[in-house]
Amino acid sequence: MPADATMEPAMRRIALLAPALFVTLLSGCASDVRNEALTRTTNGYASSVRWNDWESAQSFLDKDYVVEHPLNSVEQGRLGQLRVTGYDDGAGPRADGEDDAVQIVQINVVNINTQAERTVIDRQRWHYDREKKKWWLMTGLPDFSPK
Repeated sequence: MPADATMEPAMRRIALLAPALFVTLLSGCASDVRNEALTRTTNGYASSVRWNDWESAQSFLDKDYVVEHPLNSVEQGRLGQLRVTGYDDGAGPRADGEDDAVQIVQINVVNINTQAERTVIDRQRWHYDREKKKWWLMTGLPDFSPK
């Protein structure tokens, strides 16, 4: 039996495994890109909230959500009376499906008129738009309305 006859089955296995390995690596790269985009997006949103830049924070919201839940003048006035003193995103976002992530954030705010501080828990749901390769906040701005 020639020496290359014993190599033929091994080469077939390698030829079959190589495309599978390539696809696995490629899908891993795609999820890494998505994860990095999520980190950049949630950090950018957190920065906007921390600096009370509500106009910038709104740019992270899902466009359909903005149409269905426009920010009215009462809500805008309420946001203008608050100063964010703390933003704790804990362990950060966690995956909740292939294109979704959730994050629970504790936000401390002070009312500039009364100097009263309170804590709000913001439950965020983020969705990845594959076409635009962008994460969108599906749950709107934090609800600071008095309870």
